[in-house]
Amino acid sequence: MFKKYQIYFSSALDDLKNERKELLKIITELGAIPVSMENFDINSAEDLELIKKAIQESDYFVNLIAYKCGPAAGKTFSAEIEYTWAQKFQVPVLSFIIDEKARWKASKKEKSKESAKALEHFKKRLRENHAINWTTTADLCQKAYTCLVREMNLNPRQGWVRGNDSAMPVTANELARLSSENDYLRSRMRIQGSDTSPTEEQIKHCLKVLAANKISLSFWYTTSENWEDTMVIRYIKLFRLLSPELIIAKNTLELTRFLGAILNPNLEKTVRKENPTPTNTIKKIMADFCLLRLARAISLDDEAWELTEYGREVFAAYRLRQMSRAIHRAQQEKSAEV
Repeated sequence: MFKKYQIYFSSALDDLKNERKELLKIITELGAIPVSMENFDINSAEDLELIKKAIQESDYFVNLIAYKCGPAAGKTFSAEIEYTWAQKFQVPVLSFIIDEKARWKASKKEKSKESAKALEHFKKRLRENHAINWTTTADLCQKAYTCLVREMNLNPRQGWVRGNDSAMPVTANELARLSSENDYLRSRMRIQGSDTSPTEEQIKHCLKVLAANKISLSFWYTTSENWEDTMVIRYIKLFRLLSPELIIAKNTLELTRFLGAILNPNLEKTVRKENPTPTNTIKKIMADFCLLRLARAISLDDEAWELTEYGREVFAAYRLRQMSRAIHRAQQEKSAEV
C-alpha cells in the first residue's frame, strides 16, 4: 500500500516567490502532498478553521522565513499562528531561516520597526526548536531535500492512502494475521538459511539504478582557494566504496574525508583535512541512498548514516557478482593456455 505524506508549507508570499516554488517542487518530487493556505484569510473565522484542520491533518510542517512577516493576524501574523498550531497538534516542524550573512534586497524586508521586531522574536522562537539557516536558493533546496528525507526516515508518520487502497476492518485483521504468519515463516527461513527476500529482480533493478545515475564531486586541496578537479562519478562506484564504511555508522564529515582521500584525482596534491569534498554533495548522495532504502539516517545531531539490511544484501549481491566474474576470467585464461 503506497503511502503519501501531507506537508503543510508556511511562509510569507511576496518576498519568497522563487524559494516557495522550489520547495513545493521538492515536496512534490518526494511523493508528498504539499498544502499551502495562501488563498485563505486567517482573519476569517471560517477560513481559520480550515487552516487549523489542514495543519492538524498534516504529517509534517515546513516553515520558510526571510525578512517579511506575511499577513497580519490580530496582534501577530499568520506564520506564527500556523507554527503555534503545529506545535499544539504535535506535527513535526522543519524551520528554514535565512542566514544573517545572506545577501538580500532591502525592498524585500519589513519597513515597520514593530513588524521587524515581531519577526525577530518569532525567529528566536523557531531557533529554540532546531532551525536550519540558509543563504541562497540552491543552499535552501539542498538542505530542505536532505532534511525532509531524513525526517521521513527517522520519524515516519501516518500518511495517506487512496480510498480504494484502504482496507475494511475484516480485511485489515486478516492482513495482520497473515503478516504475523509471514514474519514467523521468514524468521524460520533465516534460521534455516533459505530466506530469499528481497527478490533477485529487486536487487538487479537497484544495481541498474545505481549504475545509470551519476553525480559531480569536487575536491579542495591544502593549496586551493576554491573547489578543483570536478569529476563525474557513478553511484554504483560510490555504493561500492561507501558500503564497507557504513557497516558501522559514519557521519557526514567522516564520509567527506573518506571520499576525499580515496578519490583524490591528483595524487601530487594533498586534500585538506576538513571537508575535502562538499558536504552538500555527500548529503545528497546519502539522501539518494535513503530513497533507495540502501541506507538510513540514525542521528539528526551528528548527521550519521548506516547501511540498512537491504543495503547489505544489495552489496553482498554486487560483491558476489564481481567475484564470480573473476572465476569466469580465470577459467577463460586456463582454457586459452590449453
